[in-house]
Amino acid sequence: MILIALQVLLFAALVTWLVRWRANVRRRNAQTWDSLLARLRPDWSARELSHNFLWKEGVNATPDDAWTRMEGPRGLWAMFQNAGVMLEMADFAARNNPGVDRLLLETLRSDAMQIRLCVIMGLAQYGFTQASEGVRINAYRAAEIYSGMAARMTRLLQDHAAMVLPDFVAAM
Repeated sequence: MILIALQVLLFAALVTWLVRWRANVRRRNAQTWDSLLARLRPDWSARELSHNFLWKEGVNATPDDAWTRMEGPRGLWAMFQNAGVMLEMADFAARNNPGVDRLLLETLRSDAMQIRLCVIMGLAQYGFTQASEGVRINAYRAAEIYSGMAARMTRLLQDHAAMVLPDFVAAM
């Protein structure tokens, strides 16, 4: 009896997961460029971390200075969210333009995952030790990767969707 109930529960969980997955795929495929731009965090920008943000990779600050400029955990969370949106933008570009460089797309995907991992580690450390050296190092690493991802995304848009580049630059 317990085995049958367990099987029914497992089957119901699997069906629920498949239905949600399918709904997410439909939502993703129905996205527009404007809806993606609207999801970028306009209340925080990494412009303070780099002199040539969006056009050149790299951060022009020390880990302590970067932590201050990014407003601590607020900037980390904004990077986490924007990395996911930029990942969806790269996927959008790949779906709508078959000539997009696959290596660049894979690099953007890798960047997004690294940023999210650094942010999660940094926020977890921040929860336990406030602004320790480890938190600042993880934040700096996330900011450095974020800067590179934003520059690569700008290059992707410049090469394959120049008409939407000004909107991206304004949103970032």
